[in-house]
Amino acid sequence: MNPHTSSLTGLPPVELPPAFQAQMQAQLPTEFPDFQSALTEPTPVSIRLNPSKKMYDAAGLEPVPWCSTGFYLPERPNFTLDPLFQAGAYYVQEASSMLLNEVLRQTANLNRPLRVLDLCAAPGGKSTLLASALHPDSLLVCNEVIRSRVSVLRENLDKWGYPNVVVSNHDSEDMTNMTGFFDVVVVDAPCSGEGLFRKDPDAMEEWSEASVLLCSARQKRILAAAATLLDKDGILIYSTCTYNDTENAENVRYLTENGFRNIPLILPSDWNVVERQAGDAETGDAVGYQCYPHRVRGEGFFISVFKKTTFTAPVKLDARTFRSIRALRPREAASAAKWLQNPADFSFWEKPNGDVMALPKALEKTFLFLDSALRQKGFGLEMGQFKGQDFIPSHALALSTAVNQNLPGIELSKENALRYFKKENLVFDEPVKGWLLAQYKGLNLGWVKGVGNRVNNYLPKDWRIRMDIKEYV
Repeated sequence: MNPHTSSLTGLPPVELPPAFQAQMQAQLPTEFPDFQSALTEPTPVSIRLNPSKKMYDAAGLEPVPWCSTGFYLPERPNFTLDPLFQAGAYYVQEASSMLLNEVLRQTANLNRPLRVLDLCAAPGGKSTLLASALHPDSLLVCNEVIRSRVSVLRENLDKWGYPNVVVSNHDSEDMTNMTGFFDVVVVDAPCSGEGLFRKDPDAMEEWSEASVLLCSARQKRILAAAATLLDKDGILIYSTCTYNDTENAENVRYLTENGFRNIPLILPSDWNVVERQAGDAETGDAVGYQCYPHRVRGEGFFISVFKKTTFTAPVKLDARTFRSIRALRPREAASAAKWLQNPADFSFWEKPNGDVMALPKALEKTFLFLDSALRQKGFGLEMGQFKGQDFIPSHALALSTAVNQNLPGIELSKENALRYFKKENLVFDEPVKGWLLAQYKGLNLGWVKGVGNRVNNYLPKDWRIRMDIKEYV
């Protein structure tokens, strides 16, 4: 064997930044050659199924050990041109990060409604996992500070289809009017990206010791803000896609020194997730959990979980100050209700721009409070708009798990489903009239409307795919 090639793949080893290589050699003294070899291997491909849209056949696929809805694919297909992906039947998520599912299972009471904040949410992998794992009457706030990333977060959550979700666009320090409001806060912090070197070579080019220090300082600022948002005994989950102690162990220590108790997990040894010492050297009682690409079928990922031990006076849930929506009149509400499977579970409201939304009654008071507490947000199930006597349904309604299952629909072939996502107007063998749910394998894709001799395609313009579909139909 050539000493300059990987013992696992026969390929040249990855040229790592010298400082990073020294760091990992110290962290993995006997395993470093295997770690470096793993970075030359193909990136594993994994998906997580939507339990409310059970149309994806996972028979024969290898499961992700720590997530019952996670599976590995033997190769990477073209997800963009899979109608099931566009319908929200599954989410493409890196397997190591699905460890959040097991953390929730062991530390949060998922049998009761919770208020949960995903503080650094885009593009939506952990948000969609949370939506599936939580009690259906829970509130899930998915926040993203970078405005340009909010649209992809919103799109992925619309595909997932859960009506108990809020999308917000705030810096963590802007949410001080929500002190003590949440039962669980997830901080999947912006980091130096060391765990993504195999998946994203650009992350390696951008890495530096200075960027690690910058990320660590930013993470502490985010954690300090997150701490105030939790109620006493609330759960804080901290994760990064990196390996270094500056961003991981030091931030674990920071939390244990500032009102939090670390919660150890029980993970089977055959998962090969490494328990890393992250607490005080004398006590050794704080830990985090590290995924390494040579040990697990996934990328680099670190996660640690805490319980808040200090008291923060919770904000009063005053819904009287809501400012941007009005309740629909009875006749309007009755018209909107026809589009939902269980309309008695919702109340109906209109925004200043005319958009109609449905709020789960179990969360109505909370949503109305959020209307005043958050400036930049979108919440509730987007229903559509009234145009005179007509109601124009929204794309989000078609993808929602709350949509009326008895509405008329039309099953599309794969070719027509892809043409739908190209935003082409479709031609059917039989004439159709009115609003129809375009469907593929029983899953809703969106709306079409039969008008005279033509069928109009109501896919939103910014959802249109631009790829050539000829070889896929």
